[in-house]
Amino acid sequence: MTNISRARLAFAAVVIGALAGCGAMPSASTAGGACGPGFDAFERDTLFFGRAIPAGGQVSDAQWSGFLDTTVTPAFPQGLTVLDAVGQWRGASGGVVREPSKLVVLLHPRNAKDDAAIANIIDTYRKNFGQEAVLQERQSVCVRF
Repeated sequence: MTNISRARLAFAAVVIGALAGCGAMPSASTAGGACGPGFDAFERDTLFFGRAIPAGGQVSDAQWSGFLDTTVTPAFPQGLTVLDAVGQWRGASGGVVREPSKLVVLLHPRNAKDDAAIANIIDTYRKNFGQEAVLQERQSVCVRF
């Protein structure tokens, strides 16, 4: 057996082992029921807000603060986290857009009220600042306060 064949065989064994391990990982739908003692099942939604305005300009710090104060905070008065970031993505025009961004992290029980509030936050930002999209990432998590 040549060195190349051995290397391919070793690589295949690693890939098969890694894929077999994936089947044992908990899915997002079962993670909520697997919280240990003292932890509660919550959803973590991370919203990615690009600050570049497609028609030109950028969402200013004052505009962002106004949006946070009038739209996001009233919907999640129990708390949230805002992070500064720089992101890039391919826009509808096909070009890569690089822009300063804000990430809002929300931890909440899964319910229709919070789902509707998040949809409203996204819709309001898109309309107010002419955005093509706001990325929403959701994960089931276990939390303890």
